[in-house]
Amino acid sequence: MRNNSKTIGLIAGNNQFPFLFARAARDQGFRVVAAGVRGDTSPWLYFFVDQFQYFKVGELQKLFEYFRQSHIKEVIMAGQVNPDYLFNPQVVLDQEFQTLAGALANRKADTIFSAVADRLATEGMSLLDSTFLLKKYLAPKGTLTKRGPTMSELKDIEFGTTIAKLMGGIDVGQTVVVKERAIVAIEAMEGTDRTIERGGRIAHEGAVVVKQSKPNQDHRFDIPVIGPRTIATMARSKAACLAIEAGKTLIIDRPRTVDLANKSGICIVCA
Repeated sequence: MRNNSKTIGLIAGNNQFPFLFARAARDQGFRVVAAGVRGDTSPWLYFFVDQFQYFKVGELQKLFEYFRQSHIKEVIMAGQVNPDYLFNPQVVLDQEFQTLAGALANRKADTIFSAVADRLATEGMSLLDSTFLLKKYLAPKGTLTKRGPTMSELKDIEFGTTIAKLMGGIDVGQTVVVKERAIVAIEAMEGTDRTIERGGRIAHEGAVVVKQSKPNQDHRFDIPVIGPRTIATMARSKAACLAIEAGKTLIIDRPRTVDLANKSGICIVCA
């Protein structure tokens, strides 16, 4: 039986992360009040939560009011928001969002979400670590697939990990695509899948994808995530190996992810 006195707010973006969190939260007795991003969040999330409402990207004031009326004290962010919104002239920011944006030092994702977190705090709402109910879904240490990395891939993993940590340290991105110790793509705002596709066009085949947490990763709104879609993108791009960070990377549907990798001859290494 769910403890309905324990309610949590969910700011849901795209892909499967919101579903994973919603299922885990309800299984552990939480009542989930979800706020979806119109154009990003799947409408199917409605069937996995107790309350659901869509908001446009710029409607921060309405979002806060929604959570206030639902007596929300704890909030989770799960899933990405399309970065295309940032420079879309059709996106209208309400007064709340305009005030917040005007005070930002820059427009990096971490800066924006940190400001939202601070604003939530002034409303008496805490933004929690997005993995606090999902520890069992974090990547374990070791090789997850039947095939282990080759010596050449291991060298690329070592090289790529150094680059990924350096890029993460200046808040550029989490993913680097390398081949034969050459950097072929670095993630910026476009996200992991587009980075893999871009790297695949340059490398043609056999690239190694390295995805690492940032040195000062804020797990409240920015946890590295992989899943079946990541592997499908790698397969289309003819990438050969995926290296992720154990204990700091969330795996969506691990059995299916590993199965797709095995079928595609892709190696997944967690270190």
